[in-house]
Parts: sequence; structure tokens; C-alpha cells
Amino acid sequence: MIGAGTMGNGIAHVFAQSGFSVSLIDVSAQQLEKALATIGKNFDRQVAKGSVTEEVKSEALGRITTHTTIADGVSDAELVVEAATENVDLKLKIFRDIDAAAPQGCLLATNTSSISITRIAAVTGRPESVIGMHFMNPVPVMKLVEIINGYATKKEVTDTIVDLSRKLGKVPCVVNDYPGFIANRILMPMINEAIYSLFEGVAGVAEIDTVMKLGMAHPMGPLQLADFIGLDVCLSILQVLHEGFGNPKYAPCPLLVNMVMAKKLGVKSGEGFYTYTAGSKELVVSAGFSR
Repeated sequence: MIGAGTMGNGIAHVFAQSGFSVSLIDVSAQQLEKALATIGKNFDRQVAKGSVTEEVKSEALGRITTHTTIADGVSDAELVVEAATENVDLKLKIFRDIDAAAPQGCLLATNTSSISITRIAAVTGRPESVIGMHFMNPVPVMKLVEIINGYATKKEVTDTIVDLSRKLGKVPCVVNDYPGFIANRILMPMINEAIYSLFEGVAGVAEIDTVMKLGMAHPMGPLQLADFIGLDVCLSILQVLHEGFGNPKYAPCPLLVNMVMAKKLGVKSGEGFYTYTAGSKELVVSAGFSR
């Protein structure tokens, strides 16, 4: 498991809980410590809810080892899952390094939410063994895994990853490799349109989210969801869609661009369309959007 951030530690959690030995890899030893602490806290919540036992938690944590180099972590791997930042150049570098260090027969998966699997696979010597394995956040809770075939991905590889996803207790959905795949090709234009509606003064933050929650039965409004995903991540995905299709309908709203430049990234920065206070679950519209 490469990358010990939010997605990486969640993916490591579900693999370890399902009985797999996990090598968790990150260049930052501090991030690895933080990831293990987060996994432990998430298991504590599961124990408190009665969904797992203390024994399951202990055994799962014992299956996770940490490494600060790819070469050390993947030397005997059967599957490598990458969940680094959604940056094309970074992912291409990581996959070159994985390809050089992973044993023959090892499958390579990326958790990318929008970047071309075919493009990533092309920098390796095993494009037939590269596939997308897009988990949803929070990984221990969300059931969906979007499985994305690259141009050269072999059917046997797809079948293996589908079966594996089911063993993790997930529901796999197989899609093909076009910008945004399915999840973000549909979700991000909706979020972008919600931001445009705010930008153009059609309605306020709370009103937009309330309409979508009560009118369309969404558990979370699009602006709150954008904050949860990270506005920088939303912008990155929209840029991939815009570049990939060359269609102006995918152009990011100027308000989103400005918010990202101003470091108003949502939950992770403490402010986006809403402000976030540690220990509080109350939704408070950010001052800049209050009427």
C-alpha cells in the first residue's frame, strides 16, 4: 500500500481486517505513525459499535508493517495499491519505481479517481497487469470499489481484482478508462454546477445543499461533499475532465479556482463553503458566504 494519507490508511485498514499482510509505504515516517494511529482509532470505533472484536483489531494491526521506501515495501508483494496525491507526474514516477522493484507477476493498482489508467500503465513494463481500484472515502465504511480497466488490462487481472474486492466486503463495479471514469464524470459536474449556482447568486450555500438533500435524497449536499472531498481534489479532477474531453462544460468554476488558491480547501483546512471546528458537528456556513 503506497501512500499513508486518508485513502491509503483506509485501504490498508480493510486489507488487514480481511486477513491480508500489508506493507504500508510512505516517504514520511511521521505520516506512517499518524496513519497507524488513525487505523487504531477507526478500529476502536468499530469495536465500540460491536462490528469487530478486540481480537480482530489486534490481529489486523499486527498484519501491518511500515516502510519508507518502495523497494523495501514491494519486494515480495502480490498486489501493490497506490494512493498518492492526485498528481499525474507523481503517480507516473511512483509506478516506474514500483515496476522496477515489484516481482514478476505482481499486479499494480492505482486508487486514482480520474487519471488515465492507460497513461499510468504505459510507464511500466507490465501494462497488462495495471488496473484502477478506486475506493470511496471513508474506505472502511463505503462499499463501492470502482474497478477501471486500462487499454491493455488483461481480463484475468480484472477478474482477480473483482474477486479480491468482494473478499474485502466491497461491491466492485467494472468501468472503462475515460476521464473521470463513472463516479467522478457524473459527480464532479454536479458539484461544479452547485458552485456555479452559488457564484452566480442563484442561492446560498445552505439552500443549495438543502435542496439536494431533501429534494433528491442525497445524504450530503454537493457543497458539503466538496468540502469533505477537498476543494483542491475537486479542482484537480475537473481539470482532468476538461483537458481529457476538451469540452467547456467541464471547466472549473472561477470561485472554486479562487478558493483553492486562497487555501480554503474544506474540511482539511478548516474552511471551505463551511467552517469546521474540532469536536463540533454543526454545519456553519463560512463567513464569506453568509447573508
